[in-house]
Amino acid sequence: MDAVIFDMDGVLLDTESVCLECWKIAGDEFKINDAKILFDLCIGQNLNDTLSLLANRLGGTDAANAFYSRTGELFREIEQTRGLSLMNGAEECLTSLKKIGIRLALASSTRREAVERQLKAAKIFDFFESVTTGDEVLHSKPAPDIYLRSLSTLNLTSEKCIAVEDSPNGVRSATSAGLRCVMIPDQIQPNEEIKSKAWKILPSLKSFAEIVSTF
Repeated sequence: MDAVIFDMDGVLLDTESVCLECWKIAGDEFKINDAKILFDLCIGQNLNDTLSLLANRLGGTDAANAFYSRTGELFREIEQTRGLSLMNGAEECLTSLKKIGIRLALASSTRREAVERQLKAAKIFDFFESVTTGDEVLHSKPAPDIYLRSLSTLNLTSEKCIAVEDSPNGVRSATSAGLRCVMIPDQIQPNEEIKSKAWKILPSLKSFAEIVSTF
């Protein structure tokens, strides 16, 4: 193994719990009863695919855009007032992997502007040799595109890398691109399909760093 490609939201940054909070608030405002179900379906997707799914569920593009825009407003308010926390063990994991010569990359469905802002605020941006974001591919997770693009930036084959994901869509994306995928569940626990796809399911980034150090 030469490199590890990390997802960001729910793996390195505790953003998904904030997003869920925002979707629930917006769901109440828009009288949407299944905001949590919609959120679970959209975790790991980029903007295009999220809006397409919302349009199908909410009755059109106008409703989808209005709802998603409101969730974004709420998220920015929380980001500016409370800040975003690192997931438990994130910095220690990145430091440990870097120390033993593992190349680090990031593949996030979030837009580049937000990814760079949030990683820099958390002081972990400089760990990554390569950053691939959702606005650089037409279809993000669960499609394999974002991982294939990340592999290309590293000039590595999938056999040389491990992906670290927290969501079913992320696991599907990484494994579809041919990577071994470690799942560290955050908001959604793996079902039987995801258990069969994931290479390992671990409780924390600390556990992952310990495993990699034995390779």
